[in-house]
Amino acid sequence: MDLTTSPTELTTSATDLILSLECAAIVVHLRRISTDARWRVGLWSWVFGLLAFAALLGAIAHGIQMPSSLSSLLWQPLNLSLGLAVALFAAGAFGDLRGRGLAIRLVPWCIGLGCVFFGLTVLLDNGFIVFVVYEATAMVGVLVIYSYLALTHRLNGATFIVAAVILNLAAAGVQTRDVSLSVLVPFDHNGLFHLIQMVALAVLGVGLSIGMPPRTGQAVGEPTSPAGYASRRR
Repeated sequence: MDLTTSPTELTTSATDLILSLECAAIVVHLRRISTDARWRVGLWSWVFGLLAFAALLGAIAHGIQMPSSLSSLLWQPLNLSLGLAVALFAAGAFGDLRGRGLAIRLVPWCIGLGCVFFGLTVLLDNGFIVFVVYEATAMVGVLVIYSYLALTHRLNGATFIVAAVILNLAAAGVQTRDVSLSVLVPFDHNGLFHLIQMVALAVLGVGLSIGMPPRTGQAVGEPTSPAGYASRRR
């Protein structure tokens, strides 16, 4: 298998790879924060970890020429990872709104929702439209939650998260349009989507970091995986 000959596919692949590295770096950063809210670190680490995995698969799918059957197979775990990441993002938002207990109760349902989304992408011909509707619906809900938290000053860093969600929605809008831009190298709608996403994820990481409560030594052991959340509900 060789690299694709399409310049825009190459830039899309390159930006996907950068996104993957960025998400991995944010996970490392979050896990180094000294905070009692280890449940929050664990949940958001899974969100960014799933995004990193999906972006890495995207880099391979866009950048390497391969048989269509193999390409289709590659998109299956990619779509599943994106579906789970969006659902867990929503769980994180409700956790920031109502606390750890609600987040833990919601995680199994969110995992199920992500799997339902994945099933729809398999069953329906236009899986991309399904993802756009799914992500937009979730992000609008998340935007309402963090806007409330920002306006009521209930969560430090909420304003940054609001900005990140708005950027994410703008990126999704760009991805649905037939747009292109050349800045040293050519970018199509997917490449431009990734460029905006880089900024959005960086802003999100800053907002989450600011909102982490400082460590006081009062925290007890917290689950740090979706399976752990499912087994330790309040």
